[in-house]
Amino acid sequence: MDLATPIRSRAVVVSGTGGVWHVRDESGGEHEASLRGRLKLPKNSALKLAVGDDVMISRDSAGTQWAISEILPRRSQLARRAPSGAFGERIIAANVDQVVLVFAAAKPEPHLRMMDRFLVIAEANGIEPRIVINKVELVGEGTAQDMFAPYAAAGYPLHFTSVKQQLGLTELHDQLVGRTSVLTGPSGVGKSSLMNAMYPGLNLRVGEISESVNKGRHTTVGALLHPLPDGGYVVDTPGLREVGMWELSADGLAHSFREFRPFASECKFSDCSHRKEPGCAVLAAVDSGAITGDRYESYLGLRDEMEAEVVPAGKPKRR
Repeated sequence: MDLATPIRSRAVVVSGTGGVWHVRDESGGEHEASLRGRLKLPKNSALKLAVGDDVMISRDSAGTQWAISEILPRRSQLARRAPSGAFGERIIAANVDQVVLVFAAAKPEPHLRMMDRFLVIAEANGIEPRIVINKVELVGEGTAQDMFAPYAAAGYPLHFTSVKQQLGLTELHDQLVGRTSVLTGPSGVGKSSLMNAMYPGLNLRVGEISESVNKGRHTTVGALLHPLPDGGYVVDTPGLREVGMWELSADGLAHSFREFRPFASECKFSDCSHRKEPGCAVLAAVDSGAITGDRYESYLGLRDEMEAEVVPAGKPKRR
């Protein structure tokens, strides 16, 4: 091929910082690419390049430098607040197919309120959540299934895994193939061990970015896209605590609880908060056991938090 002839190729952004983006083309080749001048949009632009974006790249006539010439349409995105309390959003990952929530059956004990928050974030961003309960050898698979039965009943896909017992790894692996998956969850639940058991030799250390973010270094650390050997990507991304929740209205929260949906539409009042209104079908479902008390308490806690959110002066709360 004549390197003097500019070429154009499709690629995906795998990382980026300081204006230099690392992209992976369709043949698996990785390149450093700058953002072409006409794509350097204003800070308030809705279209900002992010890890996971599909792009078109072009090589210059000398055949030595690559530039991103086009950002292709997204099918999804995860957004978080701009850092330092600024109002607005930062897209941290684009074209995500699923959010894989990894929790342990024990050691550490599962934090169900955190799980509920992450589920709401995925639902609010229109991204399919998948729950993985790891370390089931510590309690037994049957006990683990009983612990998380309400989530299965609500329609969330669950995987029960054990690296020590090689349990559930093939089934989870099959759900990662060909997809772009964000893995998240508390530290110590075995995210890296799971990935390395499914992909020997990959040596992923999932969660380092989340830990950095929690220590306040999120202004210098971005998401990373790890290609998987048999197709698909795993996104290591800043923690999900601030992703998505900030732009969801309190009135829309119930829709992000799957088991609430069939009941919320039956409430007597269209603006029902599902707290104490007469004719509330959600409260009736809690009383009958169709919605568990724990999940309802999570809903109330998140709603109170959202309603108490402080909005910068002069800025309307997004609805």
